[in-house]
Amino acid sequence: MTVQVRPYSLADYEGLLEVQREAFPPPFPEELWWQKEQIAAHVNTFPRGAMCAEVDGVIAGSATSLLIKYDGKPHTWAQVSDNGWIQRSHRPDGDSLYGIDVCVRPSFRGQGVAGALYQARQKLVVELGLKRFLAGCRIPNFHEHAARMSADEYVQRVVSGEIYDLVLSFMLKQGLRPLQVLDDYLDDEESLHKAVLVEWPNPNF
Repeated sequence: MTVQVRPYSLADYEGLLEVQREAFPPPFPEELWWQKEQIAAHVNTFPRGAMCAEVDGVIAGSATSLLIKYDGKPHTWAQVSDNGWIQRSHRPDGDSLYGIDVCVRPSFRGQGVAGALYQARQKLVVELGLKRFLAGCRIPNFHEHAARMSADEYVQRVVSGEIYDLVLSFMLKQGLRPLQVLDDYLDDEESLHKAVLVEWPNPNF
């Protein structure tokens, strides 16, 4: 199976929506799926950050990113992503590529789709001469351990391999490293509304 990553366009909206439908079925609120106007905003604002992964001509996953100037300050997903529109938060002169989402159809998971999207992002960081790739990483298994440890300790134990986290452990395999825990990052009960800011530094710096 070959995974091909390419820029998505507004013409891909139905395929992108199908990814969202399959990945986030009811009772997930439909209004939280990408809207056509948001896809247009991504393409018009930063087309190189709008990526989709195809398998045999079928869109199997997508990823959206923008450029920011990284200052190390705590932030929420809504703040960094302009509530998913990126128009007001994208900085053409930024030093970092920030990923605001990755979505893979369940029927294609485990086949290298997400990994291909992260590799494409890392390649873009190098091509644009940026310092790093960043993302706010969910920690969905944290709620199982929160009564016994802080989020910082949980992250350390995931990094050491003592604990497996469905998302953070995957991120570590992609070569990303944790920078800080972000409180109230996203409405996410499994992660207790926290996220971990992870970084892939450009090896050329």
